Amino acid sequence: MEQTSGRILLVDDEAAILRTFRFCLEDAGYSVATANSAAQAEVLLLRQVYDLCFLDLRLGADNGLDVLQQMRIQAPWMRVVIVTAHSAIDTAVDAMQAGAADYLVKPCSPDQLRMAAAKQLEFRQLSARLEALEGEVRKSSAGLDSRSPTMMSILETARQVATTDANVLILGESGSGKGELARAIHAWSRRAKKTFVTINCPSLSADLMESEMFGHTRGAFTGASESTLGRVSQADGGTLFLDEIGDFPLALQPKLLRFIQDKEYERVGDPVTRRADVRILAATNRNLEQMVAENEFREDLLYRLNVIVLTLPPLRERKEDIVDLAERFLARFVKDYNRPAHGFSEAALEALRNYGWPGNVRELRNVIERASIICGQDLVDVNHLGLGDSPATSSAASAPRVGEALSLEALERAHIAAVMATSETLDQAAKTLGIDASTLYRKRKQYGL
Repeated sequence: MEQTSGRILLVDDEAAILRTFRFCLEDAGYSVATANSAAQAEVLLLRQVYDLCFLDLRLGADNGLDVLQQMRIQAPWMRVVIVTAHSAIDTAVDAMQAGAADYLVKPCSPDQLRMAAAKQLEFRQLSARLEALEGEVRKSSAGLDSRSPTMMSILETARQVATTDANVLILGESGSGKGELARAIHAWSRRAKKTFVTINCPSLSADLMESEMFGHTRGAFTGASESTLGRVSQADGGTLFLDEIGDFPLALQPKLLRFIQDKEYERVGDPVTRRADVRILAATNRNLEQMVAENEFREDLLYRLNVIVLTLPPLRERKEDIVDLAERFLARFVKDYNRPAHGFSEAALEALRNYGWPGNVRELRNVIERASIICGQDLVDVNHLGLGDSPATSSAASAPRVGEALSLEALERAHIAAVMATSETLDQAAKTLGIDASTLYRKRKQYGL
């Protein structure tokens, strides 16, 4: 039988109530801690993350409403159920208006207690899953469907790996579907009912990354007005996806390595060691082995991450998938935007097949979304695609490829153009290319880009 998930804190100044409630909830499979005062509860909240608290409204010399207010600051994610006697129901309603999730009237039966716990923990889990899904609503795993033998082999390997807890490193160009594959691995795993949490590594400094990943306590640094869980705690029992791990701050890599090895960490400003059962997936478009050689990435961390390596091919190497993907994207976008197009003209299909797709599946998706919006007829035509406006070459046949008989200069020019086409800023393009902004400026001028 699968053990019930959830950590519960009981706060009551009556030892008999604490003992009875604890036995009842532990029999139901929950992890339970008890406190007989506000001070003891505060200490426990600093040491552990709890999903639910049953708080006695009359807590000796402490005012339950004051304790509730402090809990809302110290652990805003925690659901709080007020426990009260019949004579204090009006105060319990006040507590709910102050942020309590529900109230329970003493004396209560074991079934009432367990039902109250199950209800609040279910809400807590749904809230965590909803938070993880925000921003992902419009994303699709359609980019993983394939007729390409290479891609099909990778997907088969991914399905096999998904049933284990092995760390997986996903390599591939920007826009090739690394994030979609990571989400698919989570969905195929035994952790699928738990949370999938993404950390976008290039977006934060080392200090902010540590707080984002491991959480912090109130007052840990300027502006830390309340405690936060951190992504690791949110992913407990589920999957943590480190997107663009090559940009993970070097100064913070020892702490990441320790967490991957021991599943242990500390929140910023809190010396208490915590544990989290998290499966690690990582992805990058950078050459981590080269970064190790240049002392930009820890070798021991690389060994921990690449237990299984999956390398996604760029879209130009799975041409048999281009039309299928375009048709799926079109069907979805015309429905979303209530537009008339239901297919592509032959000329448009030919243009899609022949284009070099430097931005891979992401670029294809964006092109089709734009086309679906501006097309006011039954069939999307070439002029709706706007491929001629791209800095990349419009023909796959003319796109230089590694190993062809061409000069290094031609290959470099094509590569720089492709990276610039899929980068939001020139600084980002320079970082991807491994050169500084002044060098990129010089190269652009040299090649007329």
